[in-house]
Amino acid sequence: MQTGGVTFKPSVSRWKLEPDGAAIHTHSSDLLPVRYAGKAAMLKLARSEEERRGNQLMVWWNGRGAAQVYKHVGAALLMERLEVRPSLTELVRGGQDDGATRLLCEAAAKLPRSQPWPKLPTLRRWFQGLEEAAPGGGGILATALETARALLDSPQQVGVLHGDIHHANLLHSPERGWLFIDPKGLVGERSFDYANILCNPDLDTATTPGRLARQARIISGTANLEYTRLLRWALAYAGLSAAWHLAGGEDKLARQTLDVARIAAAELGK
Repeated sequence: MQTGGVTFKPSVSRWKLEPDGAAIHTHSSDLLPVRYAGKAAMLKLARSEEERRGNQLMVWWNGRGAAQVYKHVGAALLMERLEVRPSLTELVRGGQDDGATRLLCEAAAKLPRSQPWPKLPTLRRWFQGLEEAAPGGGGILATALETARALLDSPQQVGVLHGDIHHANLLHSPERGWLFIDPKGLVGERSFDYANILCNPDLDTATTPGRLARQARIISGTANLEYTRLLRWALAYAGLSAAWHLAGGEDKLARQTLDVARIAAAELGK
C-alpha cells in the first residue's frame, strides 16, 4: 500500500494490518490508521533520526503514561490509537486553560524518568541551536542563552524527558485516560519538560497578558516545581524555539516566540 509516495505495505503485510482510515503526513513522519488483532492502532513510519529516537523511547515507556507500543522494527512503530477528542486545545479555547494545564502535568507525572535510561542525547546538546543563534541576535536571545547556560550548569532532578510536552501531544483513551505520543527523547532536568506548556497551545494564547504567570503557578503547584526556576526554563526554551524558527526562515513565529521569552524575563525581573 502506497500513499503520497510512502509505502506502508511492508509493515501492513508483516503485522497483518487492516488499513482503517486516511494516511497522515507530517514533516517528520507518516502515519496510517489501522486495525491490529481487532484493535484500533496507528502505524507510524519515522523519517528522521529524532523520530526514530522517539519511537525507541515509546518502546521503553511500554505504555506507562504513553500510548502502548504493539510492534517496533526500525523506523516502523505500531501503537495504540488514541482519540483526538476531547482535545486539550479545544478545552483551552473553551475557557478551560487551567484545567488543560493540570491534565498535562498530571499525565507527565506518570512518565517513567529514572535509570536505567535508554541511549538518549543530553539537554545541553539540544540547546546547540540557541548557542548558534544568540551571538548574532543579541537582546532577548542573549538573555535566553545566558539563562540556559546557568540552568544546564546546575541541573536538578535529572531524568528521561519527553522533550515536547504540549496540548496536541496528549491524547485520550476511553479505557486508560490521558496518554502521551511523539516524544523527542532527551536526558535532562525535569523542569524543562514543562516549559513548552507555556508556549502552547498557540502563541496568541501564550502571549495573552497574565497568562504565562498564571499557568506557571499552576504548573509549579501541580508538578511540585520551583516557580522561579520554571520561569527560567520557559525563558530558555522560548529562546531555543525562536532560534529553530529563525533557522527555518520562520521569522514571524520567531518574533512571537521571543515575546514569550520577554514575558518570562519580565516576570523574573530581567
